[in-house]
Amino acid sequence: MSTHSSRRSFLGHAAAGFSTLAVSGLARAQAATEPPPRTGQAPLQVERAVAAPVSVEVNARPIPNFEPRDRSRTRFGSLEYRSGLVLTSAYRGFGGLSGIRFLDGKGERFLAISDQGGWFTGTIRYSGRDMVGLADVEAAPLLDAEGRPITEKHLWWDSESIARDGTLVYVGLERVNQILRYDFARGGTRARGEVISVPPALRKLPHNKGLEAMVVVPKGKDQDMPLAGTLIAFSERGLDADGNLVAFLIGGPSPGQFSVRRTERYDISDAVLLASGELLILERKFSWFTGVDIRIRSIPLKSIVPGALVDGPALFAADLGHEIDNMEGIDAHVTADGETVLTLISDDNFSMLQRTLLLQFTLAE
Repeated sequence: MSTHSSRRSFLGHAAAGFSTLAVSGLARAQAATEPPPRTGQAPLQVERAVAAPVSVEVNARPIPNFEPRDRSRTRFGSLEYRSGLVLTSAYRGFGGLSGIRFLDGKGERFLAISDQGGWFTGTIRYSGRDMVGLADVEAAPLLDAEGRPITEKHLWWDSESIARDGTLVYVGLERVNQILRYDFARGGTRARGEVISVPPALRKLPHNKGLEAMVVVPKGKDQDMPLAGTLIAFSERGLDADGNLVAFLIGGPSPGQFSVRRTERYDISDAVLLASGELLILERKFSWFTGVDIRIRSIPLKSIVPGALVDGPALFAADLGHEIDNMEGIDAHVTADGETVLTLISDDNFSMLQRTLLLQFTLAE
């Protein structure tokens, strides 16, 4: 039996392969409490934090088929599989990638965040339409307003969400439910983060199920964008009185709170706003019996207003029979041929049985 087949079989028949020892990271991500720090040392979660800017060599292994059981299949719901990579590095701080945003319109230069309080920047290399590797990768610490790594502050290490508005980049910190704003025109990843004002209800989200996804509705002349200039922030599993997922409209013309209908026990892990005005939400759920499932739902942006309960159809779903892991980040770009390409990235929780995956799909018409 091949190494790949052995791994998938193990994952499928042993609660997705997650033993208590091997997936202490994923178990921690599911837990609702903070593990205590070890005496005289920093908390366990920041031991892999980036201390200073450093170049990182990242190795990439291609994923030729998204569903190994049927190698001829390329269509999955409304998505067509393009290519994928398994990313590894000898740099011990590489991993925990919880969000990704492209810095260009070509899907090449990227900005990613680690949930250990770090930036990762670099370039995706392509051969035709297939990703083949990463180049010029650099890691750097997220800085606070004083220019110090945010990991020096109590519980400020859990950077889980990222949104970009031109040169402004917003980062959500889940454990403290705060949002930092960085002006990349002032030093890029060396910029200092400014805490922005957020609704009191956002600060009260569960500390390990709080801020998990953010998007900015761009300003422009499009009259169909009533939320232009709004930062939309989604909780992972902050629930309203009816058990639906809480989200917030920050700034813009109509600030307030709304909910996303929660179905099949899925939680939100990221979101992306397409040029068409369609909002895509990346969701996942975890079970010790079935492992990890993911899906992508489409939400009409025009349905989002303060007090609304929004919902939309699932465009895509996958489980551990496919080449997925703990998928936590999503972004999109449009090719020269007019194709909308979705890029997904996974958080490996620094676990020996999890992987850092970079996957790309075409959104079919």
